Amino acid sequence: MKKILLAEDDIDFANILKHYLEIHNFEVHWTKDGEEAWQAFRSQTFDICVFDVMMPKIDGFTLAEKCIHHNPEIPFLFLTARSQNEDKIKGLKLGADDYIIKPFEVDELILRLTNILKRTSKAPIPKSNSKEIQIGNYVFHTYRLELKRGDKIQQLTEKDAALLTFLCNNKNQVLKRDEILQAVWKTDDYFSGRSMDVYISKLRKYFADDVSISIESVRNIGLEFKVK
Repeated sequence: MKKILLAEDDIDFANILKHYLEIHNFEVHWTKDGEEAWQAFRSQTFDICVFDVMMPKIDGFTLAEKCIHHNPEIPFLFLTARSQNEDKIKGLKLGADDYIIKPFEVDELILRLTNILKRTSKAPIPKSNSKEIQIGNYVFHTYRLELKRGDKIQQLTEKDAALLTFLCNNKNQVLKRDEILQAVWKTDDYFSGRSMDVYISKLRKYFADDVSISIESVRNIGLEFKVK
């Protein structure tokens, strides 16, 4: 049974939503505002979050940012009564796995949640010939999920490590986007593509101190992980 953190300030709507989600074998922890949801997120473990955008105390976007900082692996979906394109773009830039506009059919939400959970389930880290991979001035400890440069250690998430391992195994060659997505995310849909962009940006920051390492975009094709 997957556990959902639901943050929705419309009490009647939230009760209906909670009821139908529980019928479909989800465990639902409902909170009536962003602050209450943040407290719950810090004290409990959830498989996925469903956040209304417009909420008192802490809005859905700010709440998502806080949750991502606390746990970068958590998938989440936004609910909103507004259809402004800028809201959708903002949500996707935050790393949202989906975005649904009210009113909607509950069956549609359940299908979207099921699909998100399928594609965000923990991917096994691709096998490597070594538990330590030298990348320029860095050492990638695959078994500890660490990227080390001198005394500086960057802790990685499992998705960071899976992506980095795949790039290392295919360094200095152009990789198609859908090839990377299928290998690490097990799907090449739009939201997985946006998620990949977020993780690529993170890896670029991690390697920013070594000019011999770069992740270069190849227009209309994909990426190349260059290590001199």
